[in-house]
Amino acid sequence: QVQVVESGGGLALAGGSLRLSCTSSGLRFDRYAMGWFRQAPGKEREGISCINWTGVSTEYAEAVKGRFTISRDKARNTLYLQMNSLKPEDTATYYCAAVRELSYCPRDSWRVVSVYGYWGQGTQVTVSS
Repeated sequence: QVQVVESGGGLALAGGSLRLSCTSSGLRFDRYAMGWFRQAPGKEREGISCINWTGVSTEYAEAVKGRFTISRDKARNTLYLQMNSLKPEDTATYYCAAVRELSYCPRDSWRVVSVYGYWGQGTQVTVSS
């Protein structure tokens, strides 16, 4: 049985930092491109970052570009999201997921929820001003 677990969320002040982690039992991340999504109350889930299987190629949504960094550690089977210069509008539940059957981030659809499988339960990030 595949389980994906996100961690590292919490409460931060505006301008602060958090690092999210995502790991799995039963799924080898190094076969897939991986992504981070977030969902704020009353809003749709949005893709914010994607990383290919080698870790060399990354994608970012404009809202987080320059502030967030996605990375992966194959030996630990772990995906990370370093979040700096946090803003109140970053408040959301953050999810990681694997791109279905692909080792790269599809250029025109990496932000589309249906492109991904093996979702975790999410970790809450709250940023106060």
